[in-house]
This record gives sequence, C-alpha cells and structure tokens, in this order.
Amino acid sequence: MTTPIETKSKVPTHTIYFLRNKEGMEKPEWVKAGVAWEHHDGEGLNLSILNLDREVSLTVRKNKPKPE
Repeated sequence: MTTPIETKSKVPTHTIYFLRNKEGMEKPEWVKAGVAWEHHDGEGLNLSILNLDREVSLTVRKNKPKPE
C-alpha cells in the first residue's frame, strides 16, 4: 500500500489547461481542465483534472536515475 504525498498548500499552486484549436482563430483557446498542488519535497505534483463532469486524480513525480 502506498501513502499519499503531502502537498505544501490546500490552495492549488498550478492550473492545468488544454489547448483547443478553433476555426478562424490564429491562436488556440486555453480551456481550464483542472488544478495541481506542488509536493512538499518539490519532486512532483498532485493533479485534479475535470473530465466530462468527473474528477480524475493523478500524481506526477520526477524521474530518478535507476541504480545499476
């Protein structure tokens, strides 16, 4: 069993967007897709993404060299 990584704050530190191309527009539209919190150790993020009225939680961690 894994334990959740603690975040620094209850307030999100990042906002997640996806870019949607619209016909006739030179630049894509930025659409808010969720929020993220930086981990206390600075090595990753907890993401909360809204997808079709359903919340998806993800964790992102920095890659570390594998021992040889």
